[in-house]
Amino acid sequence: MNPSQTIQRVYPWVMAFGFICFFTMIHFGLEHSYATYLTVISAASLITFLEFKFPHRRVWLSSKNDVTQDAIYMAAVQIVLPRILSMLVAFTLLETDLLNSSNLKGLWPHQLTTGFQTALMVLTADFFRYWLHRACHEWPLLWRLHAVHHSPHKLYWVNVARFHPIEKAIQYGFDAFPFILLGVSEEVMALYFIFYSINGFFQHCNIELRLGWLNYLVSGPELHRWHHSKIPEESNSNYGNNLIVWDLVFGTRFLPEHRLVGDLGLKNRAYPMGFIGQLKTPFQNGIENV
Repeated sequence: MNPSQTIQRVYPWVMAFGFICFFTMIHFGLEHSYATYLTVISAASLITFLEFKFPHRRVWLSSKNDVTQDAIYMAAVQIVLPRILSMLVAFTLLETDLLNSSNLKGLWPHQLTTGFQTALMVLTADFFRYWLHRACHEWPLLWRLHAVHHSPHKLYWVNVARFHPIEKAIQYGFDAFPFILLGVSEEVMALYFIFYSINGFFQHCNIELRLGWLNYLVSGPELHRWHHSKIPEESNSNYGNNLIVWDLVFGTRFLPEHRLVGDLGLKNRAYPMGFIGQLKTPFQNGIENV
């Protein structure tokens, strides 16, 4: 097997590696939360190595300032904020006794295998996130928030974290909160988070990668690069968060065969790129389109 054939199989290998790591750590008694985060960190380390070894575009290699700003997003928006939201939700549910006083738990097929439940969660959550993501491109007020995610001029795995905190909170209401209400088990939630994270890292990765037939199942890097095109007619497509199936159903999948995506980012090339500056940009009318 030559190196080019090997790199094309990286996506399923790393995904399988992630799940094997998780179940191995659970087998040896590690708590779900620790096993989940260690798995995700291990996968991120592999993808970092692959970005420098097999870059899709050398001009997309990250600078120290890029990594610093995106690391702030990763810590504040992707790690701290969801934990705060989870604690608030848990406190609210305990105070109101909502889970015990409703029949919501009965709506979820708890009797099915963990694998089936995880697949169902991915498919269902992606349906909700598809429409939220599409609305973020079609509704001006939401686009102001979402423009933060589209501001980078290059893609590499760390800037998958670049979301305005308000948008991240809205996303939480679509892909975590409903399943907490349904009483989805901790293991299923952990497996969803692992798939969500690793696939997200690959979506933004700067790796010379071809997914072949998987481009009709998952929303991977080849598809997602077009979603970050500077040209709206190209970027208003491929809304799938993890899967591309809902784009296929609703006619928004876009993957030209004989050309690569051009410039990435927003029309305004002077759009602020720092974390503090981008906290304010959604409240500056039209700055993303200057």
